[in-house]
Amino acid sequence: MADWVARPASTADVEAVAELRAVVLRADLERLGRYDEHRVRQRLRDKFAPEHTWMIEVGGVFAGCVTLRPAEDAHWLENFLLTPHLHGGGIGTAVLAGLLERCDRAGIPVRLQVLQGSPARRLYERHGFTVESEDPVDVFMVREPAVHR
Repeated sequence: MADWVARPASTADVEAVAELRAVVLRADLERLGRYDEHRVRQRLRDKFAPEHTWMIEVGGVFAGCVTLRPAEDAHWLENFLLTPHLHGGGIGTAVLAGLLERCDRAGIPVRLQVLQGSPARRLYERHGFTVESEDPVDVFMVREPAVHR
């Protein structure tokens, strides 16, 4: 696994994240007949929350991001994006494990939505996420804190 660091995001990071989102989600959105080059970026811009987002860097270069947004009954894992050439190298697993450990210590469930057919679902299932509901486009998953499982 490559050495990586996470740093707090800033508003200046929004365009880099929007571009990465368009690249990472393109194949799944096209498969689902939902890819729109403008919309995929604008949805990120509209909801970007730098105060809850960490930028992932490998060798000092932007490589991804993750948002853990607090909500009333859980934290939402959002915008978990990693540059495609780094997929499968262990960085995503390490980032996710660290976030889940923090949520476990605080006793907070974590929720997410993943596109139908996305390979990322396997990562989430390996980390204890289970399906709450699904529709033709999205799968909604939850992970209870380790002390509650």
